[in-house]
Amino acid sequence: MKRFDARKAVVKSLKEKGLFKEVKDSDTVLPICNRSKDIIEPMLKSQWYVNCKDMAARAVKAARTKTLKIIPEFHEQVWFRWLEDCHDWCISRQLWWGHRIPAYHVQFEGRANAHDDTDNQYWVSAQTREEALQKAQKRFPNVPADKMRLDHDEDVLDTWFSSGIFPFSICGWPDKTPDLSKYYPGTLLETGHDILFFWVARMVMMGEELTGQLPFDTVYLHAIIRDAHGRKMSKSLGNIIDPLDVIQGVSLDELNKQLQLYNLDPKEVEKAVKGQKEDYPNGIPECGTDALRFALCAYTAQGRDINLDVLRIQGYRHFCNKLWNATKFAMLNGLGSEFKPKESLDYLQKNMSKLRGMDKWILSRLSETVTLCNTGIAAFDLTTATTALFNFWLYDLCDYYIEYLKPSFYQTEPTQEQKLQFNNSSETLYTCLDVGLRLISPFMPFISEELYQRLPRRQPATDPPSICVTPYPTGQLFDVFRNLELENTVRLSQDAISKVRSLRADYQLTSKSKTDRKS
Repeated sequence: MKRFDARKAVVKSLKEKGLFKEVKDSDTVLPICNRSKDIIEPMLKSQWYVNCKDMAARAVKAARTKTLKIIPEFHEQVWFRWLEDCHDWCISRQLWWGHRIPAYHVQFEGRANAHDDTDNQYWVSAQTREEALQKAQKRFPNVPADKMRLDHDEDVLDTWFSSGIFPFSICGWPDKTPDLSKYYPGTLLETGHDILFFWVARMVMMGEELTGQLPFDTVYLHAIIRDAHGRKMSKSLGNIIDPLDVIQGVSLDELNKQLQLYNLDPKEVEKAVKGQKEDYPNGIPECGTDALRFALCAYTAQGRDINLDVLRIQGYRHFCNKLWNATKFAMLNGLGSEFKPKESLDYLQKNMSKLRGMDKWILSRLSETVTLCNTGIAAFDLTTATTALFNFWLYDLCDYYIEYLKPSFYQTEPTQEQKLQFNNSSETLYTCLDVGLRLISPFMPFISEELYQRLPRRQPATDPPSICVTPYPTGQLFDVFRNLELENTVRLSQDAISKVRSLRADYQLTSKSKTDRKS
């Protein structure tokens, strides 16, 4: 028995008929599911579509008239490019999970069904089978109800369709519920710019179409996080950074083990292990939640993408340590257990003339920090706020003001005037700690709460119990402290100190080295 080779038989037959030209290897790739290993076969199937032309036009108009604000504004061009050429939207999905399409196909029992599922006349849409039957009877009055069979479409709605009705569906829509009138529409949506069309535009279109209102008036689009080399995070590259690993820390061995969960090809695992070893030779250090949160807000200056460097997050962890140690040191030495702050800021405002120069200077720096935080947050410029807070805490408060106060902390027999000056400085120092913690609270909620609970209260009986419910400092209360002339004078001294330190470093002079005095 010989094996029949169909390929050779076909070639032979073509040659005999003079129809053969040549043999080439096919470039067709047989699609195989990487999980089940089944062959994936394309199949034509009827789908449901939504005409988006009018809805898209209204969404474009809302953005052009600034009824809907998109921040940063350069993303508006993406909005217009998608919606001004918006095609019909296929909302059918052949998936196991999702909102089932509320459509029923009408069949007549005892009759040969000449219609198929492409004939829209035999489809009715309804929320329930009973409602669908009523619509079918109205459309086909000559057919008895007991002779009708309704087949619920097995497809489910596109994920973005279900997501598009999220703003109002969670409030009980289509019913006129109290929640709907209270919570819809919202004001601000914050999301990634990569789903501007897929989700944001769908919410806007469906919100206006189904409720007559925009679901929100402002859209803030954050950047997409990539690895330190600017590559998109993916399982195949093995460069995914789990936020929990950054918060809690993880060893290199644990990172390697996580790759086994991604169902990668052994060659891809080998490549990913090599990449992890290069990027994290000692694993990822424990950075904490506050450092990660502060870093992500500071990173927004990069625009469309964030090249996440774990070492920079670790730097903010050290900043957290500095903030903690400086506050504890100031409370122990500058305030003390018997310190009781004044009931309001009025004391400092009314006694500015009695304050020392550096007291006025740090209050001026605090005033600018308050202004920058408020303007930065209002404009969604989070980098301005984080930079101002970093500079105030690390340089102004820790490196200069607390260092300036240290001699006052250790006075053994102060005079009456020195006591008065120290008391004023203590009140100034408390104000900086109290206001500084409230300013940084949205970016570092945990450490700020912990330190705030250790601070004495101006009015213990009425002050809020937690920092998260305290009023955010505003510029109007601190404008009186601003003194640009004094800041320029102190900056001149700081520059001189910086130059002297640089010269000492250049000549490798230690703190014990003495210079020769010459006339």
